[in-house]
Amino acid sequence: MKIRILGSAAGGGFPQWNCNCANCTGLRSGTIVATARTQSSIAVTENDTDWVLINASPDILAQLRAAPALQPARAVRDSGICAVLLMDAQIDHVTGLLMLRERSTPLPLYATTQVFGDLGSGLPLLNVLSHYCGVARQVIDPDDTAFTIAPLASTRFSAIALESKAPPYSPHRNDPHPGDNIGLRITDAVSGKSVFYAPGLGAITPAVDAAMRAADVLLVDGTFWTEEEMITLGLSKKPASQMGHLAQSGPGGMIEVLDAMPAARKILIHINNSNPILREDSPERAILEAHGIEVATDNMEISL
Repeated sequence: MKIRILGSAAGGGFPQWNCNCANCTGLRSGTIVATARTQSSIAVTENDTDWVLINASPDILAQLRAAPALQPARAVRDSGICAVLLMDAQIDHVTGLLMLRERSTPLPLYATTQVFGDLGSGLPLLNVLSHYCGVARQVIDPDDTAFTIAPLASTRFSAIALESKAPPYSPHRNDPHPGDNIGLRITDAVSGKSVFYAPGLGAITPAVDAAMRAADVLLVDGTFWTEEEMITLGLSKKPASQMGHLAQSGPGGMIEVLDAMPAARKILIHINNSNPILREDSPERAILEAHGIEVATDNMEISL
């Protein structure tokens, strides 16, 4: 099983189009040591030809251009994307679906009942796609039950409910339901090795803790360095926790959580443009390295 990180940034990417924080300005001017990133998405394969796309970001076209393996060119019109699985209904994870509308057959789309509901009402992408390729809906339950996605025969997926809010346009924005956001366990049935993927992770519940402890690779929320990061920089009035993210630093933060995990690799993804870990020579990056924690980059590949 192979996982390719198509995009490693949080919503807005890095640099963000309208942001003049020190990171974004420094990257544009070339005065900091950092690398541009697109919005978070990964792809999974077991044969280098058929790929399950997990989240379809607004940057999907650029991500596909940077990943020739996802275009096997078996016909005049073709794609290696055999299905799409959605972690939530957030704009930065679903609007890339519109760029896949030229398919000649309905797009196999895996999501929870809650996500399908939001994409049929608050952000009605399913209605728009019905006028093009359409989608073949596959409902998944966030109860850690394993399922497969054809034609991948030896890759097992299972969804775990996360504690977080639905998107602002959801009819139940302030009434959270299990399935609004999920973490994903991806297991290679041949090797028995697994990855736990959670680009948005605001709380470590018993189910999440168990999934993280069982994984060989952790690919988890790296959005913010501190709880007050966005407030301190004048970018938002909300702390990390209210935005559904567990900050890396401080008591109970992601670094402390990962220190307790036995995984061979611990990788942060979904990194906000404000996060100092984007600077490769920053003290914060050195702290991560001292704890054996990696920072995801676009086009990184993980093999199990």
